[in-house]
Amino acid sequence: MSVAHDAPMSTRSAHVSKRPSRAGRDARAPVAAGAASAAPALVPAVERAVRLVDHLAGLRRPQPLAELAKALGLPKSSLHGLLNTLVALGLATRSERGEYALGPKPVQWAGAFGQQSGVVAAFDAAAAELPALREETIMLAVLDGAEVLYLACRPGTRALAVNFRVGGRFPANCTSSGKAMLATLPVERVRKLFGGAALVRLTRHSTGSVTALLRQLGESRAQGYAVDDEETAEGMHCFGAPVFAAGRDEAVAAVAVSLIKASTSARRRDEVVTAIRQLAARVSQRLGA
Repeated sequence: MSVAHDAPMSTRSAHVSKRPSRAGRDARAPVAAGAASAAPALVPAVERAVRLVDHLAGLRRPQPLAELAKALGLPKSSLHGLLNTLVALGLATRSERGEYALGPKPVQWAGAFGQQSGVVAAFDAAAAELPALREETIMLAVLDGAEVLYLACRPGTRALAVNFRVGGRFPANCTSSGKAMLATLPVERVRKLFGGAALVRLTRHSTGSVTALLRQLGESRAQGYAVDDEETAEGMHCFGAPVFAAGRDEAVAAVAVSLIKASTSARRRDEVVTAIRQLAARVSQRLGA
């Protein structure tokens, strides 16, 4: 499958040749008013193990113990013990050269999550109801810090330059699904998510500043969908729409559709925008919104 763009905003993860930064992954939303100011205590061993699995998941190639220790800032001795445990449990693999990579167990967990997740089930059911989107690649994503995380992808019949797969991530500021969700957040929350640093850019068209992003989010709120105009991949036009759940004013997810810009007529684009907004509305209805 080739490129896919995100969808309008009323409403297996992605991989591109240029991998986005994972810097925004650890960003966290500010504590809600009235909530306890202190973060919950974490079990150190579990936190280290999760950090390690997350790092392995982001590697382009297996890494030896020394590189992993340097990247994670952990002593080799304790990291070696963690890796041995993860290998025994199927969460990591060790090659004959002593290099480590992600193991097969997370695939089982991903499948279980898909079966148990109400939003994935709602997406799968609603996606089958819209003939206008049958030829197009459509995605379901959630916001994770300053990135989007893809929970589901329904491939279309048109080839795209971006391969979307469950578990993939992109900078939220570059994608229509990310902008669709960000537009439902308070402005100050968006500022805190991205801080004062320059935004991650995947192409020369990507938004480079929080100020410019906030302008786009205002437009998205007004029109009911978000646009990725070659910001994730050159030649791709994506539209995303937010998905809501019962009693929630902020989006819990977003659906998006990707089109090849040069071969898409204005009429077809309008049809797809209407359809992705309808899809978002149907998924939201299934979630009680």
